[in-house]
Amino acid sequence: MYAVIKTGGKQYRVAAGDVISVEKLDAERGSTISLDEVLMVGAEGSPTVGTPTVAGASVKAEVLEQTRADKIIVFKKKRRQGYRRKAGHRQNITVLRITDIAAA
Repeated sequence: MYAVIKTGGKQYRVAAGDVISVEKLDAERGSTISLDEVLMVGAEGSPTVGTPTVAGASVKAEVLEQTRADKIIVFKKKRRQGYRRKAGHRQNITVLRITDIAAA
């Protein structure tokens, strides 16, 4: 069984046991959270597509860690103008392990 969930403005296809990195969620390390914005649930037969979400479906996940992603470099330049700007960014992320997918 798999599900398509939405969190942090992005969509993820998950199954039980998957480990995913999502934008920072307010949860303690080791706690269990419920992701209720389930867009689709698929199993052996035909998938159930929500309008926009599947009613009564949820995905349970365990928080493995709160960390930061790799650094990205933002570099802007306008040629022949002497204009250069360099900045870095590290996004805060939450690493989750999917434990259960509950359909309606």
